[in-house]
Amino acid sequence: MNFQPLFKPKSLAVVGVSLTNDRHPANVIFNKAHLRYPVKVYPVNPRAGELQGQTVYKRVSDIPRKIDLVVIAVRAEFAPDVLKDCIHAGAGGAAIISGGFAEVGNTQLQAKMAELARKAEFPFVGPNCLGIYSPPYVDTFFLPSERMVRPETGNVALVSQSGGVLVDQMVKFANEGIGLSKAVSIGNKALINELDLLEYLAKDRKTRVIAFYIEGFKKNEGRGFVQAAAKCPKPVIVLKAGKTAGGQRAISSHTASLAGDYEVFSAVLKQFGLVEARNEFELVSFCESLSYYNRSVEGRVGIITPSGGHGALAVDVCSSFGLTVQKLSERVQNRIKQRLSASVRNIASLVNPIDLTGSAVDRDFVVAAEGLAKAKEIDCAIILLLPYSPGISSDLGARISQIFRGTGKPLVAYVPHLEKYRMLIEGFEFNKIPVSPSIEGAILMMEALKRCRPC
Repeated sequence: MNFQPLFKPKSLAVVGVSLTNDRHPANVIFNKAHLRYPVKVYPVNPRAGELQGQTVYKRVSDIPRKIDLVVIAVRAEFAPDVLKDCIHAGAGGAAIISGGFAEVGNTQLQAKMAELARKAEFPFVGPNCLGIYSPPYVDTFFLPSERMVRPETGNVALVSQSGGVLVDQMVKFANEGIGLSKAVSIGNKALINELDLLEYLAKDRKTRVIAFYIEGFKKNEGRGFVQAAAKCPKPVIVLKAGKTAGGQRAISSHTASLAGDYEVFSAVLKQFGLVEARNEFELVSFCESLSYYNRSVEGRVGIITPSGGHGALAVDVCSSFGLTVQKLSERVQNRIKQRLSASVRNIASLVNPIDLTGSAVDRDFVVAAEGLAKAKEIDCAIILLLPYSPGISSDLGARISQIFRGTGKPLVAYVPHLEKYRMLIEGFEFNKIPVSPSIEGAILMMEALKRCRPC
C-alpha cells in the first residue's frame, strides 16, 4: 500500500460535514484544512448544497478531481458505503474518524471495511481515531485550531492508539521544545497497525525517533512488531498500557485490543534492545534525548553543579537507574583544580559530582566541562545549572555545549524552565544539547541512551 497520500496529500475530502452545525467534528476538520493548510479541500454530504462558499458534493466520486486523502466522519453504519465510493473514485487513502465499531462490539462491520480496503490495497487509519497530523501538509484532528498545541516541526514521530494520549504528548513536546515529524492516531487499527507505520517511518527521511503508545495487539501481532522494531535503524520507544487487570479491562472497552501479558511484553522489549517508557514523563524525556543523540552509552556519568544538594540528588537518581557516578582520577581532578578561579579553587569538590559552589563563574564551568570531556572514566555528562547563581551568564549554555559537541560525548543539561532563563536554555538547544526542567528528567535522558542499542 502507498502511504504517501495519507501524509502528503494535495487534495482532501471531508465526508460528513454538517450544513447546519459548524461545530460538527467534520466541519472543524474542513475549516482547519481550508484555512490553514496547503491542500485543496472538498466538503461532502449526501444532501449536497454549499458550505462557506464551497460546493458540497454528495459523494467523493462526484468531485471533479482525484482525491488523495478522505476523512470519513459519518455514522458507523454508513462508513462501508463511503469507503466503497472512495475506492471507486480512485482516492489515495482515508482516515476514518467515526466510532461505533469493534470498541462497542460491532466487529463484523469493522472487519467488512478492512476486507474491502485490503482487496483494493486502499490504506486507511482508524476507525475510532483522530487520524493524521503531518506538518506542514495536513491535520485531520477534530480539535479547533485555537485549542490545538502544536510542537515545532522536528524529527520525532508519535503513533498512538489513543487520540487523547497523543494530544497530551504533543502538548508536552511543545513545552519541552521537542520537534514532531508526524503524529498518527490509529484507534482500532482495523487495517493499518503499528507494524505498518513502523516500516513506513523507518524509511521516512524526516523521522529520526519513532515512539508508540500501545494498548494491545491482535493475536500474533506483538511478536512481529518487536522483531521489526529490533531491526529498525532508528530508535524505537514504547509506552505500553494495560499493566494491571483494571488497565486491561479499560483497553478492551477503548479500542477492542488484547492487552496481553505486560510482564512478558516488557521483558521481550528489553531482550531486543528496545526502549520502554514506564510512563508519559519518561516517554517525553526519552524522545528528547534520542532525537538529539544517535548513539548509546555505558552510563558512566560525570556531573557538574554549583550546588552540593543538587549533586547528591542526582547521584541518588542515577543509582536508581543503574547509572554509575564513579570517582574521578586524581589526574583529572588536579587538571581541573589548577585552572579554576582562585575564589573557588580551594572550596570546590572535584571528586564527582563536581561541586563548583555558588561562587563559580562561567570560566569555572568551562574548565570543569573541558575536564569531563577529556576524562576516560566517564562516557557522558550531566550539568545541573541554577540560572540564579550570581557568577554565570546567559552565554554559558552555548559555551559548554560547544565543548562537548567537539568530543562526541553526550551531554544533558538541567535548567529550570522559566521565561527569564530562556536565553541560557537556548544556548544549549541551539547547539543540539537537550535540556530538562527537572533533575530526574535529565537523568532519564541519559538512561535512554544507555538502554537504546546502537543505531
